[in-house]
Amino acid sequence: MKLNDRIIVVTGAASGIGRAMAQRFAAEGAKLVVCADRDEAGAKATAAGIGGVAFKVDVAREADIQTLIETVEADHGPIDLFCSNAGIGVGGGAETPNDDWQRIWDINVMAHVWAARHLVPRMAARGGGYLLNTASAAGLLSQIGSAPYAVTKHAAVGLAEWLAITHGDQGIKVSVLCPQAVRTAMTAGNPDGVASIDGMMEPEFLADVVVKSIEAEEFLILPHPEVLTYMRNKTDNYGRWLGGMRKLNRRFNG
Repeated sequence: MKLNDRIIVVTGAASGIGRAMAQRFAAEGAKLVVCADRDEAGAKATAAGIGGVAFKVDVAREADIQTLIETVEADHGPIDLFCSNAGIGVGGGAETPNDDWQRIWDINVMAHVWAARHLVPRMAARGGGYLLNTASAAGLLSQIGSAPYAVTKHAAVGLAEWLAITHGDQGIKVSVLCPQAVRTAMTAGNPDGVASIDGMMEPEFLADVVVKSIEAEEFLILPHPEVLTYMRNKTDNYGRWLGGMRKLNRRFNG
């Protein structure tokens, strides 16, 4: 899918990956880039820099996502590409409080569900559309030190697969973005963490990869190509892979 003359929505657009994607989409000649974020001032700043429009949206609330979709389509036209990008990280394991589990579940998983719930029927009725869901390499591998992040990102990948399988024949294209460490607010407090073992990627470089992958309509977007090797190692010998991950766990949490 070419991005020129398209109406594109990006959640989490106030900073990091979302801001970089919004800027890159505008540079590709998008008709309109809608910048959505809980940080209204940040969303407005991103939109102002690219001639887009801003919406204050809390993706942990289905009503906010529904209103975003309905308002954009009523005021500007059909959404061609919806980038469900906003996400959070929570540390800890099974002992992590229920409220924290629920919040990360709502943002990292249910936000994708709600976007699909309210947009896929519209896209299918007009013959197609594109969903880009931001997950993580943690959704293909795991996340040392954070069960909530690993679990929710696995779920996000699973949902994207299901959407592609179920709605592909209706013209719905789906991509799932699975980077390792990217220089964002989420990684600012842990620049030398396990996710950065292959280096810290700049969000602008990631946005370039995203554009090329969308043009090629690739399902799995891996800005860090090493992740494909890690996936193959995992499926080739699960026990050996788990042993290697335990070594990483000792290294970073020992």
